[in-house]
Amino acid sequence: MTYEHLLLSTDGPITTVTLNRADKRNALALNVMRELTQALRAIAGTEARGVILAANGPVFSAGHNFADMAGATLEQARELFLVCTEMMDTVQAIPQVVIARVHALATAGGCQLVASCDLAVAADSASFAIPGGKAGLFCHTPLVAIARNIGRKRALEMALTGDAIDAPTAADWGLINKAVPLAQLEAATLDLIQRATRGSALSKALGKQGFYHQVDLPQGQAYDFAVERMATASLTADAQEGIAAFLEKRVANYVQMPDAKPPSHPV
Repeated sequence: MTYEHLLLSTDGPITTVTLNRADKRNALALNVMRELTQALRAIAGTEARGVILAANGPVFSAGHNFADMAGATLEQARELFLVCTEMMDTVQAIPQVVIARVHALATAGGCQLVASCDLAVAADSASFAIPGGKAGLFCHTPLVAIARNIGRKRALEMALTGDAIDAPTAADWGLINKAVPLAQLEAATLDLIQRATRGSALSKALGKQGFYHQVDLPQGQAYDFAVERMATASLTADAQEGIAAFLEKRVANYVQMPDAKPPSHPV
């Protein structure tokens, strides 16, 4: 399938989705968000193990397209942010690990998109901001994702001041996993997603789904869910194969993972 605003490429088990509206600073216009949601859902049904979300041009993403909001009715504005929420939720709903490869500025909804990815690596020259605090429209929806990454005080500092933080600070705060020199960005992103996608694809998908379900629950409810999830998951063929491979000191033969390395610890 071809897309108007995205580029897709596949290298083995990894699919890269690249925002390709450099002239528009990769703004998340309504049609771009719908297209990205469609692309992610299509990838979900493939044998891909991981997804790299990247961008072309001088900016990773400048966030929402103000032209979509200028003069909009309440119904139109509501639709815009619902479509955005659907896209962010889709990033976390698909079974594949999704990693953001951030080479430059990610602001407002673009910063929200990075925060919504499972993992993120950025060039140390990149920066992140939710600048609504400096202007007339507070970044309500970006703050949802960002606060769930970096906590209340730091999230409110970003939202209220609108100031950008650099990539090393974003890594220190937990918005991204690491900041690396730009020349090392592609290699560092590939290394992390390769490590994050090894093992059983089924186990990884259940783990990702389970994490997002339990992470904001009270601890008791989180354990109730996790106990049931882990008990049922332990009965899957891949879990039993991993246990048997460990006990028998051999390479595990997971579904679609015949080249899995021997486990160094119990499943």
